[in-house]
Amino acid sequence: MSDIRGLVIRSTGSWYSVKTGTGQVIDCRLRGKFRLDGMKTTNPIAVGDYVQIHLNEEKTQGSITEIESRRNCVIRKATRMSKQKHIIASNIDLSVLIATVAFPRTSTGFIDRFLVSSEAYNVEPIIVFNKIDLYNDALNEVLLKYTFLYENAGYRVLHISAKEGTNLIQLHHQLKGKVSLLSGHSGVGKSFILNALFKNLNVRTGEISDYHMKGKHTTTFAEMLIPEPDVWLIDTPGIKEFGLVDFEPWELGHWFPEFRRYIPHCRYNNCTHLREPDCAVRDAVDSNIIPPARYYSYLSILNNVEDQDD
Repeated sequence: MSDIRGLVIRSTGSWYSVKTGTGQVIDCRLRGKFRLDGMKTTNPIAVGDYVQIHLNEEKTQGSITEIESRRNCVIRKATRMSKQKHIIASNIDLSVLIATVAFPRTSTGFIDRFLVSSEAYNVEPIIVFNKIDLYNDALNEVLLKYTFLYENAGYRVLHISAKEGTNLIQLHHQLKGKVSLLSGHSGVGKSFILNALFKNLNVRTGEISDYHMKGKHTTTFAEMLIPEPDVWLIDTPGIKEFGLVDFEPWELGHWFPEFRRYIPHCRYNNCTHLREPDCAVRDAVDSNIIPPARYYSYLSILNNVEDQDD
């Protein structure tokens, strides 16, 4: 029997759920030879991969015989101390960061790391601020500040309330016809959003004693949800730290959109915009053309990139 092409929609470590063209979902294991290929990743196969599978005689399970080339993928460090990488998902059109100004707070540092990773791995990002129904005047000022900062950099920003349904139509429009990676800290309301958008999903929400407080992790493994024929959603566990891997320090500035028009005017092609003379990026920061907040965030990430080489 010839092999069958399928899409990996769930990964649990040793088993993979593969959806075939007929809509059947087959539980598959990875053939042993793939484990010996010297890949420095904790997972040679990720949700979003297209694979070839060979069914057993009962056609109830299968083995993955081939992994097709990826269009792109998003990677993070496996652990703080590990030099290995973990592939979060592959073949993605849109990366959706669910963030909150409070309850819990998402830091700009975390947002910027997410955006840099999306830029570097050629995935279009969008920032979605949830829980706006909870914000008072002071928090709304912070929200507007964040919005200006990121829209000025060229990113799309949405303000929503999953609880009240505010602007969910706009979010749904962004997801149509795309494979989207959903990410964000635990407690930002990803499950609430999914249930509000797609009534047929019934995603389990966390044990939250109060809507204002942080939730518990409800997603253990990355999983692709297909609530509509042209909507593919990859839900990921709440990520505490979005680690960057495989970066040279001089490359980082290219993943900050505000820097790009100035980088060609730096004296050195491999300028890190730190201490080099005649740095056009630093000049733009000094002139407040590039927001200092974004430059300081760049410096923080740059230190992280340089530390990986130690």
